[in-house]
Amino acid sequence: MTSTASTPQLPAQGGRPTSRPANSPSARLSAAPAGYPAPMYPHRATEEQHNERRIRSFQPRRGRMTPAQAGALDRGWERWGLAIDGTPLSPPELFGGLPVTLEIGFGMGETTAAMAAADPTMGILAVDVHTPGHGNLLSLLEKNGAQNVRLAAGDAVILLRDMLPDSCLAGLRVYFADPWPKPKHHKRRLVQPSFLDLVLPRLAPGALVHCATDWEPYAEQMLDVLSARPELVNLHPEGDGSDWPEERADGGVPGYAPRPDWRPVTKFERAGLAKGHVVHDLLFRRR
Repeated sequence: MTSTASTPQLPAQGGRPTSRPANSPSARLSAAPAGYPAPMYPHRATEEQHNERRIRSFQPRRGRMTPAQAGALDRGWERWGLAIDGTPLSPPELFGGLPVTLEIGFGMGETTAAMAAADPTMGILAVDVHTPGHGNLLSLLEKNGAQNVRLAAGDAVILLRDMLPDSCLAGLRVYFADPWPKPKHHKRRLVQPSFLDLVLPRLAPGALVHCATDWEPYAEQMLDVLSARPELVNLHPEGDGSDWPEERADGGVPGYAPRPDWRPVTKFERAGLAKGHVVHDLLFRRR
């Protein structure tokens, strides 16, 4: 899709800040309570949503920002970032008419920045709770010049439930989400039926759902959950072209996809491979 709308330019990369004003984005993010979903703290609506009695799929991580990350946040957040505060969004307006993919959990942003630069025709709405990751991604975008990313700070469930309209997304990416390996924590995994109840109405027909994990039990759960929804079609029901065996031990047909060339290797993926884990990709299409 070609957009005629003007796209704002990223600010030029500047020197490292010697101090951070109390009202700067990096200071607000750092000062917010651990796990608070928005750097524009305080927002009454956001505070109420944050205090909901609800099982969350993430562990809040505030972390220490480097001067470079803090500087990138202060230069770029007001234009490229948004608070998850319940305010309804219009993704087409946000991205100047580009189709939009939602990426949940971008870590330090290396993969997001690389994929944005490789495909400037796709807008990426990238959400995470890790403050240094926001700064790092903004720094990477400054360096590679990609203009098609917007960053959201906070809980993706609130973003999906309260802020995004139906049929607004051309894709969903969930790469190497926390597998919560202990059985008592499986309820915290992101990809499960209740999550799809939120996601599927927001996906436009033809939208691509792409998940990847190096934790095999989680991959099996993802496959089962995604396959159970009639709204989704597995693009690789036979494991086309992959190295998977013809059948799993339980007799089921493997539905994992070969690793797409357009998905860069992530930091979490490299760590998993170093431990001998096998990476699973899943590709589904919204009917």
